[in-house]
Amino acid sequence: MLNVPDPPPSTESPHLLEDTLVQATEYVMCALAVAHQSFNHLPKSPATLVMLTMMHELDATRTLLESALAQLHMSTRPPSYTLH
Repeated sequence: MLNVPDPPPSTESPHLLEDTLVQATEYVMCALAVAHQSFNHLPKSPATLVMLTMMHELDATRTLLESALAQLHMSTRPPSYTLH
């Protein structure tokens, strides 16, 4: 069986930035789940340190993506006006 990579996304894609960030967050969450399961099933070895490092980096990426989504939501909200 021949492995064929997914085509690169079109620059004229109708996806909104929010959709892209949500999808990226979902990929990171899946990668974290796989890494966590792999870590739990690996015998303790030098590879487990690499796995922990990878999980840390993925978690940091997830946090950044969630922050970007929150910023996007705040920038698309209409301004709220107060009386004071």
